[in-house]
Amino acid sequence: MTDVLRVQDLRRVCGVLLTAVEERFGAEIDLSGLGVDYYWNVDLRSAFELAGDPASGIDVGQGSDGLAELLALLGRPADDLPVLWHDLQHLAGVLRLLAYLDLPAVSAGDS
Repeated sequence: MTDVLRVQDLRRVCGVLLTAVEERFGAEIDLSGLGVDYYWNVDLRSAFELAGDPASGIDVGQGSDGLAELLALLGRPADDLPVLWHDLQHLAGVLRLLAYLDLPAVSAGDS
């Protein structure tokens, strides 16, 4: 087990997973037809600074907003640097939406 995050490994993992997403759902996913857009989100400080009550950090995220923010990032001028804490949260929200789409169906006996 290592505690070192190598960005090149993370980049490779993202490539592997996004290839699998494309194979499963296609090259384009119509988010408007999914029936889900909003999701529960725990703000970053509450998620990683465990001293307080996490309930105070729960808010609502929106997949379509996250996608719009990511597309806007692609349209920014090259010298307009990403705001990592903000842009990565939008990316995480969109990735969570993809994970949600792949959840197994819940049967009547499951809870």
